[in-house]
Amino acid sequence: MARGETIDVNGFQLYYEERGDGDPLLLLHGGTGIGGDWQHVFTSGDPGGYRLIVPDLRGHGRSTNPSGLFTFRQVAKDIFALLDGLGVSRVKAIGMSAGAKSLLHMGTQQPHRVDAMVLVSATPYFPAQVRAAMAQLTVDGFTEADWAAARQRHVHGDDQIRMLYDQMRGLKDSHDDMAFTPPLLATIAARTLIVHGDRDPLYPVEMAMELFRAIPASYLWIVPNGGHGPIFGKMAAPFADAALSFLRGEWRP
Repeated sequence: MARGETIDVNGFQLYYEERGDGDPLLLLHGGTGIGGDWQHVFTSGDPGGYRLIVPDLRGHGRSTNPSGLFTFRQVAKDIFALLDGLGVSRVKAIGMSAGAKSLLHMGTQQPHRVDAMVLVSATPYFPAQVRAAMAQLTVDGFTEADWAAARQRHVHGDDQIRMLYDQMRGLKDSHDDMAFTPPLLATIAARTLIVHGDRDPLYPVEMAMELFRAIPASYLWIVPNGGHGPIFGKMAAPFADAALSFLRGEWRP
């Protein structure tokens, strides 16, 4: 059974769910997503043997964000505060896009606290094409169906939704948050599986190669014909099997 809770951290209310028992496994969703999106990856049900910790990132879903601040560096601090509140000293983790960027910060801020992680569609920095795509993020063209879907996911009203898209669009002007150099990435102690689509329109596959070359205990899985977030649909089951096998220490190239 899911245990939905809200905890006060860093000046906002962070919503999270806990499910299962075993080693802590943190699941971090993508930008404008929610923790519930992981049901589309683990389509056969929650993985057994884990205490799942599944938050809505600040300003997303059921989490608030009164400061209006959103950086991936800050999200990492938020998640560490959540883990502290839960008495969790060390985790395994899977992050998708925004979640993966946050895990890069977690892995460099407090390397000893991340045992192993899977980074899906991550990047060490923002290339020009993603800044151009961010500049187009807006609710101005939303249809009534778009608004209805967004309201189901982000429950604090239309202002929350507008702010969320404004924050994602504002990342186009950010240059110091995602600025991972090889020496900084080399401080990551976690065993790391990097999963990347070779047709990702936002982050070219070369970005994954840069992460792979710099993170010491890393492995690379390039998904053929995969776009951004190539872990849904027909890839959900193979990804879930490989990611969980990797986190258990059983995965081999």
